[in-house]
Amino acid sequence: MPLPSAHDWTHAPARRVMLFGMSGLGKTHLAKLLRDGGDWFHYSVDYRIGTRYMGEYIADNFKREAMRVPLLRELLLTDSVYISSNITFDNLAPLSTYLGKPGDPDKGGLPFDEYMRRQDQHRAAEIAALRDTVPFIARAEDLYGYHNFVCDTGGSICEVIDPFDPHDTLMNELAEHVLPVWIEGSDAHTAELIRRFDRAPKPMYYQPDFLTAAWADYLSQTGQPEGAVDPDAFVRWTYARALAHRAPRYRAMAATWGVTVTAEEVAKITGCDSFNALIATKLD
Repeated sequence: MPLPSAHDWTHAPARRVMLFGMSGLGKTHLAKLLRDGGDWFHYSVDYRIGTRYMGEYIADNFKREAMRVPLLRELLLTDSVYISSNITFDNLAPLSTYLGKPGDPDKGGLPFDEYMRRQDQHRAAEIAALRDTVPFIARAEDLYGYHNFVCDTGGSICEVIDPFDPHDTLMNELAEHVLPVWIEGSDAHTAELIRRFDRAPKPMYYQPDFLTAAWADYLSQTGQPEGAVDPDAFVRWTYARALAHRAPRYRAMAATWGVTVTAEEVAKITGCDSFNALIATKLD
């Protein structure tokens, strides 16, 4: 779909955008800012993944761990306790915990095959949650009267679509209904994201070919068997490579389907009006 002009954007009766980019650059913060302005519906792809499409996987994983404790096992078998995750827009820890990290089981690691199985589950869930964007636009308007809509995507959107194919079915479907907006970070932002990840490494989704190659390279470089790998060490080692892998993919998405704003520009947004003005300058 052709991008709207700055004039059309400014005078549109309804504005619909999809924010994408690396986690930590302000997607959710900006989406909450628009939502708090009172007339934007906030659709979180990660929240949808964790509740609608992977909720049972997450809860079953909790139950599996609880069944190892005799007291909890007895209570579960008699339906005396109820176990579920408490995912929120701001706390997606149950989802990332389920994804896990490969390596030494004594350090919380998963066998690589199981890790890849969970990665595949996430891929299917993310695609489904992205496809739900369009019906949620109608739902937000029909049920709640929201005309403006912001889709807050996960950092891995560039892994589940083909950013180099202008005919990618999912991206074209989304671009028919929302304006894709890439939040681009600087080299300084990248360095800060890496420092932040080093302090608290967390599981994330990777493209299968990238992840398989990274795992093979890590084992080759360290000389470790799979079961001896420190899970945190592997994901730290992989993260910087993931940033480099994703940057050209995000750039291609913005070039084909949307616009680019910088993380510095996003940090200066104070509300809906300043956001709309920023997007208008990018469309002008």
